[in-house]
Amino acid sequence: QVQMEESGGGLVQAGGSLTLSCVASGRSTYGMGWVREAPGKAREFVASITWYSGSTSYSNSVKGRFTISGDSAQNTVYLHMNDLKPEDTAVYSCAVEVYKHPGYYTDFDRFDYWGQGTQVTVNT
Repeated sequence: QVQMEESGGGLVQAGGSLTLSCVASGRSTYGMGWVREAPGKAREFVASITWYSGSTSYSNSVKGRFTISGDSAQNTVYLHMNDLKPEDTAVYSCAVEVYKHPGYYTDFDRFDYWGQGTQVTVNT
């Protein structure tokens, strides 16, 4: 069983910044990341990091504004969000890769589980 403890969500004005944190426990991870779900919209990939390569990946909508980082030894991941926009409003969930997938498992497909999420609301 894997548990994810997410924190850092909140209310922020457009153009502001926010940092999300997640700690996974119970299982070691090969990578971690974030997905988000806005009301009336499908869940979408946001960002990921692969521990053994250090490579990162971002969705086009957040590229250049969000930065993912973490500590593999602590199974901890962060999402540094800058220049937030109203369209970023969503429930952000920590996602984990607990099974080692081939390299062609990318972005959303690589995640095995995700947490309950933390609400991020961006006001105009």
